[in-house]
Amino acid sequence: MRMILIGPPGAGKGTQAQNLVTTFGIPHISSGDMLREAVAAGTELGKTAADFMKRGALVPDDVVIGMVIERIGKPDCARGFMLDGFPRTRPQAEALDEALTRAGVALDAVVLIEVADELILERVSGRRSDPVTGAIYHIKYKPPPADVVDRLVHRADDTAVACTERLDKYHRDTAPIIPFYAARGLLKRVDGVGAPEEVLMRISAALQTVQVAS
Repeated sequence: MRMILIGPPGAGKGTQAQNLVTTFGIPHISSGDMLREAVAAGTELGKTAADFMKRGALVPDDVVIGMVIERIGKPDCARGFMLDGFPRTRPQAEALDEALTRAGVALDAVVLIEVADELILERVSGRRSDPVTGAIYHIKYKPPPADVVDRLVHRADDTAVACTERLDKYHRDTAPIIPFYAARGLLKRVDGVGAPEEVLMRISAALQTVQVAS
C-alpha cells in the first residue's frame, strides 16, 4: 500500500499513522524525519538540504521531492509506504506527482482525516501536559488526577490562538491538494471524530476498496 496521509492539525494523524504502518507493515515516512536522516547520512541531497537549513532557509521543494524518491527506493518500501507531512501545498503535490510518475511509482490512496475546525479547537485548546511524567490530559475528554492538576502545563502551541493560526494555514496552503487528489480518484475521506479505534476501522474499510498497484 502506497499512501499519503493528510488532514488538519489536531485531526489525529499521528495516532493513525502509527496504527496504519503497523497494520500494513510499511514504513512511516515523515518529511521532517526524512530530512534529518538524509542530512545525518551525508547524502548529496542531505548536504544540499543542510546548506539551506544552516542559513535558516526553507529547503526547496525539488530537494525534498528528490529525498522522497530516494527514500521510497529503499528496500523497506518494497511493500509500500506512508508519506506524512508532504506534500503541504498544491504545487508540491503536482511536482511530487510528476516525480513519482518518472520514477514509475503509483500511489494507491490519499487518506484525508476530516474533523471540523470547532472540534479541533476544543481538542487542542483543552490539552494539558504533565512536565514530570510526560502524560497528556484533556480537561474535558481525559481529566487529570487531582494530585497532578497544579503542575500541568498549557503549551503555547495548544492555545486557541495558535491552533487557529495553524488551521488557517492548513486551509490556505494544504487544503487545495484535496481536489487535486480527488480528481485522480485517489482520495479517501474518513470521519476523524470518535475513538482512535473507530477512526482506524473507518480508514481500514475505506482502503479495502483500493486496487493496489503492482
